[in-house]
Parts: sequence; C-alpha cells; structure tokens
Amino acid sequence: MTNAEIASLFDHVADLLEYQGGNVFRVRAYRNAARLVKGTVEPLAAIRGASDRSFTDLDGIGKDLATKIETLLDGGRLPMLEQLEQEVPQVAFDLMRVPGLGPKKVKLLVDALRLTSLDDLGEACRAGRVRELQGFGEKTEATILANLAFAQNPEHNRLLWDEADAIVRQLVEWMRGCPAALRVEAAGSWRRGRETVGDIDILAESSQPAAVMDHLLAWESAGDLLLRGDTKTSIRGPQGVQIDLRVVEAASFGSAWQYFTGSKEHNVRLRSRARDRGLTINEYGVTRLDAPEAGSLAGRTEAEVYEAVGLPWIPPELREGRGEIEQAAAGKLPTLVTIADIRGDLHMHTTATDGEATLAEMATAAIERGLSYIAITDHGKRVTMAHGLDEKRLRRQWQTIDRLNESLAAGGKPPLVVLKGIEVDMLEKGGLDLPDDVLAEADWVVASLHYGQKQDRQRITARIVEAIEHPAVSCIGHPTGRLLNRRPAYDVDMQQVIAAAAATGTFLEINANPWRLDLDDTLAAAAARAGVKLVISTDAHSTGGLDVMRCGILQARRAGLEPNDVANTQTLAGLRKLLAKQRSA
Repeated sequence: MTNAEIASLFDHVADLLEYQGGNVFRVRAYRNAARLVKGTVEPLAAIRGASDRSFTDLDGIGKDLATKIETLLDGGRLPMLEQLEQEVPQVAFDLMRVPGLGPKKVKLLVDALRLTSLDDLGEACRAGRVRELQGFGEKTEATILANLAFAQNPEHNRLLWDEADAIVRQLVEWMRGCPAALRVEAAGSWRRGRETVGDIDILAESSQPAAVMDHLLAWESAGDLLLRGDTKTSIRGPQGVQIDLRVVEAASFGSAWQYFTGSKEHNVRLRSRARDRGLTINEYGVTRLDAPEAGSLAGRTEAEVYEAVGLPWIPPELREGRGEIEQAAAGKLPTLVTIADIRGDLHMHTTATDGEATLAEMATAAIERGLSYIAITDHGKRVTMAHGLDEKRLRRQWQTIDRLNESLAAGGKPPLVVLKGIEVDMLEKGGLDLPDDVLAEADWVVASLHYGQKQDRQRITARIVEAIEHPAVSCIGHPTGRLLNRRPAYDVDMQQVIAAAAATGTFLEINANPWRLDLDDTLAAAAARAGVKLVISTDAHSTGGLDVMRCGILQARRAGLEPNDVANTQTLAGLRKLLAKQRSA
C-alpha cells in the first residue's frame, strides 16, 4: 500500500474510535500517525527495506502502529478496522456532516432515537424528541433542525476560504461600527487560513454584550437567529454560513482569540503544556491549578497566553497541532513567507487563449501590484477548448513580448520584465503538446495535466514524472488536479512526484486559485522538506485574478514555508540561476 492509502486508513480508524468513545489518546495517536504518514516523502516500504531503520524511529509511531503498517504493506487487513466497521452504522457518518454534531453526540442520537437516516433526525427534531435527551435541549434541537436542512442541501457545502473572507471583511467592518464594541476580530478556521471554512467565528471586546449582539442582528446580511445567550449569538449569514459572535471582556480577549482560533489538536497540546507547569488555559485566561481563586495570570493578548507557558506567539496558520508547539519551544518556528516577499507571478493567461485581458493589460496590472517580473503562460495546442497556441502562434506571441520588454526598458531600468512562457499539456499517451525545439526557446515552461485525469495511478504518475524530467520544463502546474467542492484529486503517487522533482530541481506549484489551492498544505510541506522549491502562482485569467496571490500565500504559510522555500521570492537574476541549475541537472 502507498503512504497515502495507509494515512487514509488511519484517519478512518480514528473516526470510528471517536464515535465509539474510545480512549482520546488512542484516537489522537491514529490522527497523528495519519498526518505523519501523509507528509512522509519517502515510501514506508523503503524505510522497512533498510536494515538499520525502523518505523518506530518516526515521531509518533509506536510498536503497535508499526506492526499495523507492516501488515498493510504486506497487503493484509486490520482485524480491528473490520470489527469497527461492522459496529458503526453508516448513518453515523451521515449525521457527522451536520454542523455542530460530533461523534459523541451522533452516537447518543443514533442509539437513543434509533436513527437510520438524516430524514429520521429531522422527524425526531420536529417531534421534540431530541430535546428530551441529556445534553441537548430545545435550543440545541432547533439548531440541529436548522443545520440539518443546510447539511442536506447540496449547494451548501463548506465555503472556499476567499468566499468566507469576503463575508468576514464585510461583517467585521459592520461590527466595528458598533459604539459598544471596543475591538472586533475574526477567529476560527478563517484565521488559520484553511482552504474551506465551515462557520465564521467573531470576537468582540465589550462590557455591553447585549448592545453588541443587537448590532449583529441589525446587520443587513443577518439571516435566521439560531441562538442567543448572555454573551454569544449565532445567526445564519450569507450563503447559509453559520456565524458565531462571542463578546468578552478586555482581560480575556487574547485568551478567547487564541482559544477560538487554534485547532482542537493545537489547543489540546497547549493545555497539556500548561498542566505540566501547574496552569490551566481556557477562553477566559491562564490560571494556576492550585489557586484558581487568585485570578487570571494572562489573557489580554495572545502573546501573554503563549508567554505564560514559555512559548513565543505562534502564527495562526500553524496552529494545527502538527509540531508547531515543539518548534516554538525549541526556538525553531519558521519565518513564514508573506505576500510582500513575492517578486513575480509565473502562471497567467491572456486573450490569446482563455484569458480575459490582453498581454499589455496583464503587464500593467502586474506593475500596479508591485511585481518585478511575470511569465505569460497561455495554453498549448492540446487545450483546444481554450484555443490553445500552436508553434506559429506561440512564437508570434513571444515576439510581441520581446517588443513589450523593449518598450518597458526604454526609459532605463524596466518596472517589469515579461518572461516568454507557455503552459504545455502532458499528453495522455506521454510527451508534451509542443515540440522540444519550441520549448527550448521559452524562458519558463509550466507543464500541467488537463486530460486523461481518470487514468490509473501508475499512468498518471508516469506522465507527471516524465514532464518533471523533461529538460525544458520549469514547473508542474496544479500537481494533483483537484477542484475544491467540485472534483477530487486524480490518483497520483505524490511521494514519487516529489522525489522526482527533488532529483531534477523542477519546481512544484501552489496554485493560488481558490478552487484549486493545489498543492495542499501537507504536500507543500512535504515537498519543501524534500528540498523541492515551490512556486506560488495565481493562474490568473484576468487582471483581477492576480489578487488571489494572497490565497496561495496562506496555503504556503500553513505549510510552514519560508521565503527561501519559494522560487518566486527570488530576484529575476536569482530565479534564472535556479532555472540554470534545473537545465544542468
């Protein structure tokens, strides 16, 4: 089995164990093992084949998990997994799609109400049977019923990050107009930069919570009221997203912001570190375990909270429980890449193929955004639906680029250099869709896979590796082909792809298009650890499309990437040196 398949199985085991109320440390062990295996570039089979190595050398893999990996690599099945699958009903997985219903609540609902479908849950809510269960109530029942319709509507999937961002910006601006709110900030998965967002968390600092919550309800985009308490209000917002507003005092704002930003795993590890120091951390502040009556030791700022347990402030994008607390304790947190570090954009289209702006318009827009170089990468001829360029049309475009560069340099140092590029297609039977002699003339070549995405794993992997090894190819575009909420990644061995890129010096793309964000954060981190340079590109098809660079930056930050990990943070001279190394590899 591949690393990805083993990781998927471990995640599946964790889901089943959590539903059954299994030991929390056991559940966490499988979650951590899944993340570790997915992010391991080297095939686990290769580790097993080395006489001086063991799976237990990997952080978080003990003897039991090591034995299970051995079994899976040998093509065996896990009796424990088969038993769990028999014990957990399919309806449990359906119910877990309902916002706010975790495995424990789902099990209680399934067992107590004998549910067999989401429709059964809706009928139970409407009949008032859910509120009778311990730990629920009338408000919870109403919330479940409201969220049930949302979960069953295929149009109401998780929002893309930039969709959520548009709502967050509008909402925060509105809430900051409330006289009773001294400070308003967003938290949750939006702040961590997750590629999709399930709900939106807003914090407000105020001593007048009722006035702040009234202001939220007066927002023109406010939908149904789902919940109102003393300091918390939940509403349905634009596109059906749930918005949770919490109002806190100044003394607790930092601790609440930290608590409602960090992932569950991050916060669990942070609280564990606090307990080791005789402290407890929650949304209200940091207190001593042996003297809680003494009051909060820290909580006004996030930095205070982390400092109380001997850590520097940790960037929100890293707060996923992937080793960032250990990095912080060791003084090894990465200096994350920022949009200010980006000097060039190396994937964009014009009206020559399927873009909406001309070459000159794209260049002008790039100058306005402070870029020093761009690559024009219209489609090659295989992409007929986009009127892809053949050899003659491509060379004609490059001549136009030469003239544009001469014009830009007429007054001295040019504000922008335009590279002669192309996005070639990896053909289904192998090879690229333009001749080698043409590609050799290019400054920059992105190779992408647009057709034959349902081919088997071996064939797709071979096509990508062949492109990586082509001497003219600079970068692999959107390497897994996924479209968030629309299309899964094609079946590809990314460990093999990353290894090939590391061997040749070929770059891998983080495509900043919000529907793609491909590579994902885990694979981007794995590539960087393997020594592969990443390129963050917009794949813009319009001048406005250049602005999605910020989405790619967030993805890179979640991967822990520093400026030196990203090729287009280099000057043009630095980029050309990297390209020269590629072609001599």
